[in-house]
Amino acid sequence: MTPDRPISELFASGRTVRSLEFFPPKDDAQMAMLLTSAGALQGIAPDFVSITYGAGGTTRERTARAAALLKRDFGFTVMPHLTCIGHSRAELHDIADRLHADGFRNIMALRGDAPKGDPAFAPAPVGLRYASELVALLKSRHSDFCLGVAGYPEKHPEAPSLGADLDALKRKVDAGADFITTQLFFDNALYYRFVEQCRERDIRVPIIPGLMPVLSLKQIKRVTEMCGATLPQKLVTRLEAAAENPDVVEIIGLDWAFTQIRGLLANGAPGCHLYIMNRAKSALALAAGLAA
Repeated sequence: MTPDRPISELFASGRTVRSLEFFPPKDDAQMAMLLTSAGALQGIAPDFVSITYGAGGTTRERTARAAALLKRDFGFTVMPHLTCIGHSRAELHDIADRLHADGFRNIMALRGDAPKGDPAFAPAPVGLRYASELVALLKSRHSDFCLGVAGYPEKHPEAPSLGADLDALKRKVDAGADFITTQLFFDNALYYRFVEQCRERDIRVPIIPGLMPVLSLKQIKRVTEMCGATLPQKLVTRLEAAAENPDVVEIIGLDWAFTQIRGLLANGAPGCHLYIMNRAKSALALAAGLAA
């Protein structure tokens, strides 16, 4: 299969990089939703799309299937996520070899989370503990892989401090990561501070801001509680005033995301990555607004 273009080449060209994130469907209904969204999003031609990987490798086959469909049937440059938790080194070598043989050249390299309800979940025997180790393994296996890693403007929930978290991020970059995509945030000042702190540690790779348009106050509160992000009180007040009216909440969420994107790009962000929850409508609306 024809190899994908490395995402690092897009950054090197100096263009604004636009990307979207899907999650692997759990059943036929979710698969139909993903395919419908993918078809609708072809028109805005994202530079690449990513597809997530379940905790402990629980969606390994569904992630592979969805990635193949997005690449083959829709022509997207696809960046599959890969986590090291739950896999031995031999399994990771096998996954890397299959992805490479299938033409994938971009991977989001992550440590990964333990499966829900299994806090005692441990790394696989002869496995890896950290994303930095996964980056090194993938680069040693196929040096032409372009690897993204995660960054946390408000600190990873498990990190003892922001400084320790930034040190861990530098280890990932030093191991060979080509760019960073941030966890979602709702205050651009957090991103600007994060970039500055990264540069102070000589982390020089592109840092893509990750954003999630709010579609439900209940949903976004659940998401932010899991990932450690904060919601500005001004946004919460607006959403609460909407009384969970879906149409009004969506307008508020899109307006907030649109304002964030405009500000980020005006202040030098290399692009924007949207967490769209397999829904095309918000991405299409934001693309239309930015094209105006």
